[in-house]
Amino acid sequence: MKILLKNGSVVNVFSEELERADVLIENGTIIGVGDYSDEPADKTVDLSGKFICPGFIDSHIHIESTMLSPIEFSRVTVPHGTTSVVADPHEIANVCGTDGLRYMLAASEGLPVSVYFVLPSCVPATSFDEAGAVLSADDLAPFYSEKRVVGLGEVMDYPGVLSKNESVISKIDSAKKHGAIINGHAPLLSGKDLDKYVSMSIRDDHECSSVEEAKERIRKGQRVMIRQGTAAKNLCDLLPLFDKPWSDRCLLVSDDKHPADLLTKGHIDDAVRIAVANGKSPIIAIKMATINAAEHFHLADIGAIAPGYIADILVLDDLDSVKVRDVYKNGKLVVENGSALEITEPKVPEELENRVRGSFNFKTLCEKDLTVDCNEKRNCNVIKILKGQILTEKLVCNIDFSRNNGIDVENDILKIAVVERHHATGHIGLGFINGAGLKSGAIASSVSHDSHNLIIIGTNERDMLVAAEHIRKIGGGLVAVDNEKVICEMPLPIAGLMSDEKADVCAKQNENIRNAAHKLGCPTDVEPFMNMSFVSLPVIPHVKLTTLGLFDVDNFSLISLFAD
Repeated sequence: MKILLKNGSVVNVFSEELERADVLIENGTIIGVGDYSDEPADKTVDLSGKFICPGFIDSHIHIESTMLSPIEFSRVTVPHGTTSVVADPHEIANVCGTDGLRYMLAASEGLPVSVYFVLPSCVPATSFDEAGAVLSADDLAPFYSEKRVVGLGEVMDYPGVLSKNESVISKIDSAKKHGAIINGHAPLLSGKDLDKYVSMSIRDDHECSSVEEAKERIRKGQRVMIRQGTAAKNLCDLLPLFDKPWSDRCLLVSDDKHPADLLTKGHIDDAVRIAVANGKSPIIAIKMATINAAEHFHLADIGAIAPGYIADILVLDDLDSVKVRDVYKNGKLVVENGSALEITEPKVPEELENRVRGSFNFKTLCEKDLTVDCNEKRNCNVIKILKGQILTEKLVCNIDFSRNNGIDVENDILKIAVVERHHATGHIGLGFINGAGLKSGAIASSVSHDSHNLIIIGTNERDMLVAAEHIRKIGGGLVAVDNEKVICEMPLPIAGLMSDEKADVCAKQNENIRNAAHKLGCPTDVEPFMNMSFVSLPVIPHVKLTTLGLFDVDNFSLISLFAD
């Protein structure tokens, strides 16, 4: 079948210019760009006044972190112009191991958003984590034969790289053997240590939070993934990277983005819009969202409007608002006038579906489990949340354990607990956190990167216990509790990470649970559940909490709650 898109303005990502041209498509492939007005076609679409550009590519995302199933993720993102993503399924792999990888492959087959995968390198993220599985290089190796597997996911254990840890290096060596791209994850690493890290063929990083950090990466041969997600919003701090020569080495990513934000703000189109609103070239931004990503991951036939490329094509009303009108996937119209057309749901084997549910295994908690054994004033190490960042800082606060077991709501010193939920080890990490802002009640989640144990923040132990028990009851999810009553919930029964609801229902639940946390006192400029989910990730500076206790990321070691 031949389709002719005529009279549009084509965004050329090779020459970085606009050109008035027709685009001729045959059997899903672009066969001509130029004057094809006399070419006979089965279907002709006049795009006068419209702009034609390649489909957007999110180069780094965890679909599980959208809390949507793959098909619902596709339904939400394709109207925003996303036609391909490179997904790291390390969230579900940390819960379900290789069953999680097989589930994501099956559940994403044949969607209008092509889902490519990088294999999770850190299951668990570090030896200080307690995940639901442990994946070795041998466990991962068979998956490289899958046609949609293109790399090894973010190598978060950078101390393991620097010390030549055998397990870490074996995964890197296996990826090299299979010709796979190796993703990086080494926030604030610099100088000679960065040299050692990059020298292991680690080709990109999405954790840059400053221009200076990003430029050092580019100078050392890495590509920088500019992240604009729900919790981590780095784009505005990295705007100079949209200029030459830096833009040639940059990609646009979301990493982690909640469904309410995907529906209201968009996906990669949102990042392009923000850049344009800040005075950057829309053509350069589109290039960073298309061909730069395709070339980095050796996806040879996508990312451009040119002969021989797959017809993943967007029709935009204009370049400033990046408003997507139509989307073609493999030459087939999948979005018309901004609305997604019918999507066929992939078939997931029943036994595999069953294995990624029912992922909770911990004993009923009691108040003593959440109590610090102390009855005096002590200087304590406290986690401080930073707005707009997943980085945290360490505070030292004088805490009076004779009152409320150390909780000081007035000064925003709240209790936090991380409860092991996979193997019933009984391990519970206890600490204190500043910046969550709750004035009453508690919030809890089974989404806590990357091991996804149960995480709870509260103003009192009773509400924390109610929150923990309710999450177990619903098979995973997010919950807000006040006065020992559940005031809002968002069930996530698929591995305790993803909803089985439609995207609009999930987004509404997401909005409601977020608002419930704000009503309990969490600042409105903080995304409570996304920020909380990263407080347990022991590879993001500077101090975190795991099931084994407080963790000093800079020194890569457990530390005492007490600082004196």
